[in-house]
Amino acid sequence: MKFNYIPVASGLHDRRSLSNWLAGYEKALGSIGGKRSDGAVADGEEVAFYFVETGGVENEVIRRYRSRTQQGRAGLALLIAHPAHNSLPAALEILAQVQQEGGAGRIYLLHGPDDRSTLAGIEQTARCLAANRQLSEDRLGLVGASSDWLVASSHRPEVVANRFGMKVLPLAVEELRAHIAREPEPAAGPEFEVWERAAGAEGVTRAAFVRAAGVYRALKELVRIHRLSAVTVRCFDLVKQDGTTGCLALSRLADEGISAGCEGDIPSVVMLRWLWHLTGRPGWMANPSDVDVHKGEVLLAHCTVPLGLVGEHRLKNHFESGLGIGIDGTFAPGPVTLLRLGGANLERWWGAEGTLAESRHEANLCRTQAKVRITPAAAAELLEAPLGNHLVLVPGHVRALFREAFDLCNAWGPQKGFAEARVGG
Repeated sequence: MKFNYIPVASGLHDRRSLSNWLAGYEKALGSIGGKRSDGAVADGEEVAFYFVETGGVENEVIRRYRSRTQQGRAGLALLIAHPAHNSLPAALEILAQVQQEGGAGRIYLLHGPDDRSTLAGIEQTARCLAANRQLSEDRLGLVGASSDWLVASSHRPEVVANRFGMKVLPLAVEELRAHIAREPEPAAGPEFEVWERAAGAEGVTRAAFVRAAGVYRALKELVRIHRLSAVTVRCFDLVKQDGTTGCLALSRLADEGISAGCEGDIPSVVMLRWLWHLTGRPGWMANPSDVDVHKGEVLLAHCTVPLGLVGEHRLKNHFESGLGIGIDGTFAPGPVTLLRLGGANLERWWGAEGTLAESRHEANLCRTQAKVRITPAAAAELLEAPLGNHLVLVPGHVRALFREAFDLCNAWGPQKGFAEARVGG
């Protein structure tokens, strides 16, 4: 993860001996993507780290910090210090003044060039800042209103914009239908590999798949026209009025890097997009169909899944309607994280790390199913203080990574002061 850092040093120190002392530190910063930059970077849009090389630089850093805040730019003070040349005392004084002025910041104290723990912390912060910036530039297409049953997950576009900077574009389902009508039954294309690679097709026909491929083509055209990076669809309108489904389309788009969610669920697709920026992988949005608090087990199910997350897949019909195409994917066991955004202003979150224990294939649930083991405390919180009816699963243990991104968004984002982190297991 590339990031800029600005070295600041007092002119009282001997430059040659100081350079020799700090050479190892700068090499270490370079190894994690750090680029030495001049003061002009401090006046740019992106947040830069200050490498406090010596004491006596307090006024210089504060001057640059105030200049940014006066211009309405990010005022986060990220200070890299080391245990020599009065670096740490200077960093402490700087951060104290920043906090007195109502600002926020952090000190990363490097105990030598081989301090891998602190270097990892710097790299993680840089990754989170980059992800948050990318999220603020995203365009989310809301195709149709949020489904009627999403009474806690149908946030207004201005809430999302104020909180994250992301633009939500309401689009009519009729616009999607118009694009479907231009090519309702495509004859061939790359998306047909989903049919060819399927381990089986149960209760569905190729004709049903072709119609689902038409939805994918149309939705992809909407993405192109409106320059969308994420999309969520009132998909049950397609089921009830057109006899087809968006499950294939959402799966395919997610694998192509367009974060895609169902039912017009806005918090879930924001989370999907955020995790894409943080991890480079799609997540899986699903219903918690069962929770065993004593065992710490959650059974998740949904009729679509990014194929990049599963080993093999079977094609079935959509669970609730028996129409169209649903996807039954099989996950490999391993570490996962479950996450959820919520609250009236999307100011809350829940997260739990755990293990994906097994995939299931029960007939009375949505087609892709996974049992995840988390702590009993986290499972209990799902029932006691839920944030909505969907969770997002992402491979690996990334709760700490998301927590930092969320905290940085609170400290420096389109809207500040929303810091109520939910702490599941």
